[in-house]
Amino acid sequence: MLDRLQKKWKVNGPQLALIICTFAIGGSLTGYAARELMPFLGIGQNWLWILVYILIIILLWPLAVLLVSIPFGQFPFFLKYTRKILRRVGIGGNLELGIRNKEPDLPLPAIASAKAGFTNIAIFASGTGTNTQNIINYFRGHSSIKIALVVCNVPGAGVLKIAENENIPSLITEKERFFRGDAYVLQLKERNIDLIVLAGFLWKLPQSIIEAFPRRIINIHPALLPKYGGKGMHGSSVHEAVLANKEKESGISIHYVDESYDHGELIFQATCSVFPTDTVGSLADRVHKLEYEHYPKVIESVIEVKY
Repeated sequence: MLDRLQKKWKVNGPQLALIICTFAIGGSLTGYAARELMPFLGIGQNWLWILVYILIIILLWPLAVLLVSIPFGQFPFFLKYTRKILRRVGIGGNLELGIRNKEPDLPLPAIASAKAGFTNIAIFASGTGTNTQNIINYFRGHSSIKIALVVCNVPGAGVLKIAENENIPSLITEKERFFRGDAYVLQLKERNIDLIVLAGFLWKLPQSIIEAFPRRIINIHPALLPKYGGKGMHGSSVHEAVLANKEKESGISIHYVDESYDHGELIFQATCSVFPTDTVGSLADRVHKLEYEHYPKVIESVIEVKY
């Protein structure tokens, strides 16, 4: 049974254990809160009492599990789960929810495909493609989301080999055309791209792409924005700056892309500790784990949330 749940929810063993704990604690909290509320309603213990008690349970349960999921680090999972439950009972179609572990307290808009069928993602990457492979693995066989294109600005980069092995079309961008030409917008439109996901793409996107995909481009940054963002702040440079300033924590920031480096509206942040003994490599490994754990889930949540 546990194996089936892992496959169904696309989680590993430790995460499944945290999810089960969240269900258990959230359910207990819901029951306790409902019992405490009932005396204030002045209803005798009859059929009406039972009906009202059940109604309170139904209303409180989503809030309870979402609250409990935060310290367990499972908020993105339960956000998606509760939305599905609400949609099934017909009350969640227009519910707007956001996902974040910490600041900022901003509403999260949606990426909703205007077409029926798959939501097509284009991944932009420049390097070996570890994040790209992780995203591809997560969405493999997904019922409504498809990795439709890999875009790379470095011929021979490892991410292109990943695209070839996964039978995903790839596009190699040429600098002059990208920055002073059509920026390949037509090719993206022809492939019905709905969302652009940056996964280690080192070129700043030109205005033409940003205008063609308004609030439909997201990026992941290996630090807690707004600190340690901007031109040149990528890879080891970010971790070196964090360590040099003796920060106590670092993490990841997932945000919408606008005209400035690492400036667009934040969608989600997750944190990790920074230890006095850390090196650039050890901190990078810890941040990478956050990237692999959260980025695909946030992408999925952004797509599924409705306006």
